[in-house]
Amino acid sequence: MEDCTTTDFLYPMKADLYYPIINQTQYGQASRTWFYDRTIICNATSVGGAGTEQIKPEAFLQHENKLIARVKADPRVSSNQTDNAISNILITNIRNANDEVIYRETAGPRSGRGTIYEVATVDPFTGPFGSVEYFKILLRRTENQTITD
Repeated sequence: MEDCTTTDFLYPMKADLYYPIINQTQYGQASRTWFYDRTIICNATSVGGAGTEQIKPEAFLQHENKLIARVKADPRVSSNQTDNAISNILITNIRNANDEVIYRETAGPRSGRGTIYEVATVDPFTGPFGSVEYFKILLRRTENQTITD
């Protein structure tokens, strides 16, 4: 596997990937314990821009925070080559090459720490010769920001 932690001008950011260990409670419900797998390089930007409201004034306040990102390595495959469903991937601590967190929480239990995102889509981008050049992913801020890392 190639080194996917050195930033460059196409991938100027780093992010941490987490996958779960899934167990069942005594009542048969799935329980996830998240663990750090590895750091990947990426390029992430907000969907919408400064002119789009992030908090929508409806019956309940909804915080809509989505990012579109590009990564070299397939985030669905863990460092030990295990395949994961996109619902079993968390990405957090998106930071620049100097390890300064870019997308962070400013209130609540993770105040000052990196925002936790779940993966909404993963689309491979193929080049002119049919090889995968990178993976385009849509990230959605998780409702539960209390997961520890």
